[in-house]
Amino acid sequence: MSSSHYDHPDLPSPWVSEVADGVFAYVQPDGSWWINNTGFIRGERTVLSIDTCSTERRTCAYLAKVEEIAGQVPRALVNTHHHGDHTNGNCFLPFATVIGHERCREEMLRSGIVRPDGLFEPVEWGDLTPAPPFVTFDRRLDIYVDDLKIELIHLTAAAHTTNDVVAWIPEHRVLFSGDLVFNGGTPFVVMGSVAGSLEALSMIMELEPEVVVPGHGSPGGIETVAACDAYLRWLQQSAEQAVVAGLTPLEAARELDLGDFAALLDPERLAGNLHRAFAECRGVGPGEPIDLAAAFADMVALNRGQPLHCMA
Repeated sequence: MSSSHYDHPDLPSPWVSEVADGVFAYVQPDGSWWINNTGFIRGERTVLSIDTCSTERRTCAYLAKVEEIAGQVPRALVNTHHHGDHTNGNCFLPFATVIGHERCREEMLRSGIVRPDGLFEPVEWGDLTPAPPFVTFDRRLDIYVDDLKIELIHLTAAAHTTNDVVAWIPEHRVLFSGDLVFNGGTPFVVMGSVAGSLEALSMIMELEPEVVVPGHGSPGGIETVAACDAYLRWLQQSAEQAVVAGLTPLEAARELDLGDFAALLDPERLAGNLHRAFAECRGVGPGEPIDLAAAFADMVALNRGQPLHCMA
C-alpha cells in the first residue's frame, strides 16, 4: 500500500525528529482528529515503538520510516491509551510484545476496531484487526531498550481516558505524554476527567521534562503542558458558572468566548468537554460513564451540524 497522502494532497507529510540520542518523535500534521504522533527508541538489539496510527496507510508509512532509520521494525510496542488513533495499527506488528495499562486491554477488547464513519468525515481505514496489549500493568512498569530505562507511569485514575500511560525517559528528560498533552489542539477529556487531567498535568510538570512529545502536535517543552493546564482550568471554571446559570453544555459552548484558545484545532471539542465538566460539577467521579452519544451529538451541533473534520 502506498504511503503517500494521496487523498489529502495539501496535508504536510509526517516528519521525524531525533529528540534525544536514539529517541525519535514521528509527528503527523496537522494533529487534528485521528492524526496522532508516535515515536520510537532505537537500541542496538531492539527497537521500541510508542503507539501506532489510526489507519493501515499511516501505520505502514510509520513502520517503513522506523525500519529505514533503525534498521529493523519494533520488537516491543507501548500503547499510551486505547483510542484507535494510537492503537488501530497494532495489528501490523504481529511479532511485537504489546504493552499497556490493564484497562487499555479491557477497553480494546470491549470496543474492537472503531470506525466512526458518519460522525467524522469518511476515512480509508484499511484492513484492521484488534491487537490489544498482552502485557499489562496497573501503576508503573520499567522497560529497557539496551541499557536505556523507560518508565511507564499511569498517573491518575482518569484524565484523557481511564488508562493513560506516559513514557518517561529520565536519562534524557524526554516524555511521551500520549493524549494528556495536545500542542496546538483542543484538549479532550470527555472519556476521562477534567480534575484528573489537571492532576496528571501537575505530576508531569513535577518531572520537569525538557522535551514533551504530545499525542498530537509538535514536540515542545514544559510550556505545552502549561497551555493544556490553562485551557482545562478555564473549562472547569466556565462549567461551574454555566451550571449555576442553568445552561446545558451546548448552550454554554455556544455562549463562551474561547479567547486565547480560539486558535486551537477542533474547537467543537468544547461541547464534549463541557459534558464531562458538568458531570463532575454534579458529583460524577473521574472516568465514570456519562452520555457519550449526547456529548458527540453536541459537538456535531457546535460544528454547524456537519461531520467532524477528519483527514486521517
